[in-house]
Amino acid sequence: MPKQRLVLIGNGMAGIRAVEELLKRKPNQFDIVVFGTEPYPNYNRIQLSKVLQGDTQVSDITLNEWQWYEDNNIRLYPGETVINIDKEKQLVLTDKDRQEAYDYLIIATGSNPFMLPLPGADKEGVTAFRDIKDCEKMIEYSRKYKKAAVIGGGLLGLEAARGLLNLGMDVDVIHISDFLMERQLDRAAGELLQKELEQQGMNFLLNKSTTEITGKKRVTGLKFKDGDSIDADLVVMAVGIKPNVALANESGIEVNRGIVVNDYMETNVPNVFAVGECAEHRQMVYGLVAPLYEQGQALAKRICGVDDKGYQGSVLSTQLKVSGVDVFSTGKINEDENSKAIKLYDEWNGVYKKVVVEDGILTGSVLFGDTKERTKLLSFIKKGARVEEYLESTSSDESESDIVASMPEDEVICGCNGVTKGTIVEAIKTKDLTTLEEVKGHTNASRSCGTCKSLVNDLLKLTLGDEYSADQKESICACTTLTKDEVIAKIKEKGLTNTQQVRDVLGWTSKGGCSKCKPALNYYMGMLNPKGYVDEKESRFVNERLHANIQKNGTYSVVPRMYGGVTNSDDLRKIADVADKYEVGMIKLTGGQRIDLVGIEKQDLPSIWADLDMPSGHAYAKGLRTVKTCIGASFCRFGTQDSVGMGVDLEKKFEGLNTPHKIKMSVSACPRNCAEGAVKDVGVVGLDGVWEIHVGGNGGTEMRKADLLCKVKTSEELMEIVGAFLQYYREEANYLERTSAWVERVGIEHVKAIIVEDKVKRAEYYARMEEALSVIKEPWKETIENPTLLRDLYEKVNVAAEAK
Repeated sequence: MPKQRLVLIGNGMAGIRAVEELLKRKPNQFDIVVFGTEPYPNYNRIQLSKVLQGDTQVSDITLNEWQWYEDNNIRLYPGETVINIDKEKQLVLTDKDRQEAYDYLIIATGSNPFMLPLPGADKEGVTAFRDIKDCEKMIEYSRKYKKAAVIGGGLLGLEAARGLLNLGMDVDVIHISDFLMERQLDRAAGELLQKELEQQGMNFLLNKSTTEITGKKRVTGLKFKDGDSIDADLVVMAVGIKPNVALANESGIEVNRGIVVNDYMETNVPNVFAVGECAEHRQMVYGLVAPLYEQGQALAKRICGVDDKGYQGSVLSTQLKVSGVDVFSTGKINEDENSKAIKLYDEWNGVYKKVVVEDGILTGSVLFGDTKERTKLLSFIKKGARVEEYLESTSSDESESDIVASMPEDEVICGCNGVTKGTIVEAIKTKDLTTLEEVKGHTNASRSCGTCKSLVNDLLKLTLGDEYSADQKESICACTTLTKDEVIAKIKEKGLTNTQQVRDVLGWTSKGGCSKCKPALNYYMGMLNPKGYVDEKESRFVNERLHANIQKNGTYSVVPRMYGGVTNSDDLRKIADVADKYEVGMIKLTGGQRIDLVGIEKQDLPSIWADLDMPSGHAYAKGLRTVKTCIGASFCRFGTQDSVGMGVDLEKKFEGLNTPHKIKMSVSACPRNCAEGAVKDVGVVGLDGVWEIHVGGNGGTEMRKADLLCKVKTSEELMEIVGAFLQYYREEANYLERTSAWVERVGIEHVKAIIVEDKVKRAEYYARMEEALSVIKEPWKETIENPTLLRDLYEKVNVAAEAK
């Protein structure tokens, strides 16, 4: 039976969740095509504030990596926008003149930020705070300017202000109301929040209505209705969102505030559905995550033919952390003549609680500073509990575990992902789940903000009883309960020879594995049996398979190897010729002393490697990336050792080696450490007559200064120590664990005891390293010798724009 073609317009959280639900129910029924205007895989938009604040990177908020699309045979077109829907022919047309037919069409175009129609709103320096591009713009401005103004004192505006403070800017928050977050908080909580945020450095201008953004080409300030004005180099508008319905409207699909849908998320056009912030259900448009995910479930059931009552609407609650302050609200937040409130205000500890009661029934609540009661209150309010029941619970010894036990099965535990108690309990029972990570992998509970982790653990304890262990071991992924050490032990014990055999024999819940365990198992198998194991290229990450790094616009970057950062005129000519021939978008010198060719189309990659005829710099690899060097004793008046020669030797020795994560090295010729060995996985520093070896450094977001491992006198000793250290790391670290995290976890003294002090063990590790190095084959050479092999592979990868 031929597969049905399903086209999704929008690569956001709601649309992709609907696709996940479809795959869960009928994984082989659909040929899925996804169009996303942004050049990224699916990411968690509600975590953008953390990116702006510097707490995390874009890669950390990605929900579905490029690999996920490939694993599920989904064709993703990033950076491509659908501009027309032909309802009669069931076709969509994109801004790149691509046509795709559909049997089912899901519109998940989300919402657009509402930009106040102020004079000057089109000036340079005015932005919304809605996507990654907005974050990048704000970060770029913070490097040049110091004065920011945020229009909007709601959640989004406050998160933007907190991020700009972290970026070193002075921040004014302009709000039209006389207290903050008036839609989610009452006056008392709003004023408490303002006081806390003022202590963090924010300045608030309340009861202010902006009338003009001043400046010529670039913004210089704001004017207000009362005649006041302020200076500003950057203006961020965070005043709300509106459904993105332009495409539906132009295509003749019924639109009111949003795209009008029924309980099954069907529009008025056959086979066309809408989900998420663009959809209007029973005259309601939802902007919170949980309702959007519930809609996705209803949509998937309809398309899959599951008999269901459909989406019935959602009871809204807000559970969030505003710039480090815990806040919760649900239901009715302000009392009136028909209601009363139970209030608690602890000014000393900054804790405020209000429970609104109407006709003896709990109807709403606001919590500030301490939100431990949020689960109980939400449960009571949803079921319409009487005030006496709530008061009795507060005077008893009822714990959160007891509250979870009394919840109905349809109670939402994870608000970010719309996961109910029943879904979690069923997964624990039917899939023999025992850890938080396994529950997360199977149900998505606690996958986003993580505030529901304690509730998930309570459900594990409640469901497993005596089998529950508070000291949970971390399995390598959600497909198995086995840890990395247990998997490796069983591979050895049972003589397993390939990754599918591992999954079959060791009882993987997902027979094909997942994007987390597939590359990990492939690595472990190769590490254990370097001479006998055949590398499974299909288990590697996409970048490793393509020998290039995918960029945000769907193009790739290619980095040829330059040993120790040293090159020659012949190689430079090759690089220049390739750059001209393929119209490379950017030629960039990297931090690892190499040349990066950026902006290359996918179809050109095989030919580029063939034209370069140079080794790959493995800029994509879980292995040795670079060995950075200073110019050394031959030229530098401070140099005491031949840093370039040693760097070249190290790079040639260990290139192509597979490791749990990327490895960066450096060699400096003197204690001035110009090659920055203090933040490298292995940093070698030359002193008069000796080499210092430092390990476990990291210069990334989790910065860590390297530890001194030892001092050696000869290059032979240095090579043996480094080789033994890397092999010990290869065998003992978890897959995707950097040396910095591994050394921190096991301790530098432990590493010294094994690698430096125990010469027998050192020799054994080095011998196994030599064995691994002896069988290394460079995959990039296949590209040069037989480009057709790689071309075939590229055709199977649907994570970037197709060939022109």
